[in-house]
Amino acid sequence: MWLGTSMGGMIAQWLGVHAPDRVRSLTVMSSSPMGHDLRPVWARALAGEPADPDDLPPPSPAFLAHRAAGLPPGVESNVALFRVFNGPVRPFDEPAARTLLELALSRATDPATAANHSRAAWTDAPDLLAPLSSITAPTSIVHGDQDPVYLLGHGEALAAAIPGAVLHVVSGMGHVMTSPGLPEEVADLIRL
Repeated sequence: MWLGTSMGGMIAQWLGVHAPDRVRSLTVMSSSPMGHDLRPVWARALAGEPADPDDLPPPSPAFLAHRAAGLPPGVESNVALFRVFNGPVRPFDEPAARTLLELALSRATDPATAANHSRAAWTDAPDLLAPLSSITAPTSIVHGDQDPVYLLGHGEALAAAIPGAVLHVVSGMGHVMTSPGLPEEVADLIRL
C-alpha cells in the first residue's frame, strides 16, 4: 500500500509505473499527473496571460500571490503558505500548523533545500513521462475541491489516466490537512 500527497503522489505514481510488483494499492492525494512540467502554466498565470486550453489548470490567484510576495523563509512565511494551502472554505488550525512547521524546521539540517521541492517534481527524466495507463494497482485519487496548488482538474486528469482509478472529491479540502477533523475524514478514503 502506497499513499503519496502532492509530490509524494508523483512518487507513488512512479512506483505504480516502474515498480508494480512493490505496489499492492495506491492512494494519490492532492497531486498532479507525473511528467507534466507545470512551470510554463505557472509562468503564464503569473504574467496574467490566458491559460492554454490543453493545459492542466494553473494554481489559484491566492497561491500565486503568496509565491510572488517573496516572503523570507521561516515559520511565519510557512504558516502563511499553509493558510493558503488550507483553502478558503474549511477552518485553518493555525496553532497545529505552526507546531508542525516549527518541528519540521527544528529537524531540518539545511532548510534551504526546500527550494528544490518543485524542481524534483518537474525534472526532465524520461521515466517521468511513462504512461500512467500502465498502473495496474487499485488506485484511489483523493483531491480537495479547494486545492489552490493543483486545482481539481489535476485530480480528474489523474483519475482519467489510471485504469480503474476512483476519484474521491473532498468538499472544502485544500492542499493540506490543517483543518480540524479533516485527517479522520480522509483516512476513510485511503486504498488498503
